[in-house]
Amino acid sequence: MKKLLFAICILSLLTSCKKDTESLGKKPLAYAEVPKESLKELYGLWTGTLEPVLPENENGDMEMEYDTRKITIKINRISKDSVFGQSIVSGNQRPLKGVWTKTDGRISFILDEPGNNKYDGRFELSVYDDNMQGNWVIYKPNKEIPSTKTLKLVQKQFVYNPNFMLDEEMEIVDWDTPIQEEVVDSTEDGKKTVYLKDIYRWASEEAFKINASTDTLTEESLKNLRKLDLEIVRNCIFARHGYSFKKSSLRYFFESSEWYVPVSNNVDNELTQLEKQNIELLKRLEEYATDHYDTFGR
Repeated sequence: MKKLLFAICILSLLTSCKKDTESLGKKPLAYAEVPKESLKELYGLWTGTLEPVLPENENGDMEMEYDTRKITIKINRISKDSVFGQSIVSGNQRPLKGVWTKTDGRISFILDEPGNNKYDGRFELSVYDDNMQGNWVIYKPNKEIPSTKTLKLVQKQFVYNPNFMLDEEMEIVDWDTPIQEEVVDSTEDGKKTVYLKDIYRWASEEAFKINASTDTLTEESLKNLRKLDLEIVRNCIFARHGYSFKKSSLRYFFESSEWYVPVSNNVDNELTQLEKQNIELLKRLEEYATDHYDTFGR
């Protein structure tokens, strides 16, 4: 009886070992092969401008005017037949998915935004020696924006540098929110003409000197600043972290700076403790600050 039980145990053990050996030759579902990545040298940020292609009316004039906007295309992954990334422009961050091809040695992408936003569209881009060029075409044309825009992008590394500042040579004028002032003119015959004139708020030289990413600000150091000065100093913090501004006046201020690379529509987790502290103080002072207005030839 003991010999019989011993034989049964040996047989059971051998059968179990055979099954284990067979299972080693099969890959479990959890370890399925991941598509091999390609073109890793194209990964990262590609930054440039969106230039609207404007239709002409019957007189050969452009029907409307639109501003040029800075855009960042982020390539996250390229496999054998797919491309994944993001588009970042004017505070909007949209996922991209598409395909790539290689024709006559040139790499081209077709990248689609999801399509559930009325401003979504398709990017058609080709890679040249040191840049990427092509078009963006909206899915559903509307009167708010041009249906087609051209792009020229260069590959750029985003770097956070707390010492980045606006160029002191630039003029900071808020063109988006003028107020109207009543003007009375007298003509040679003694008659009076009344009309409304736009006047714009503008920043002082102090907006270029104060760094809220490196300095501990105090009410005393900020007491003579204008409201727009305070806004610029505060938003410089976000620009250094690559925040993509929705407000067009802020885009205008920062997109003219070579160091500014929009990479995200939320950088709150990237802020330093000093920056958070200064932001709170600046926002509090902005509520009570006033602005200086003047006329500008635009």
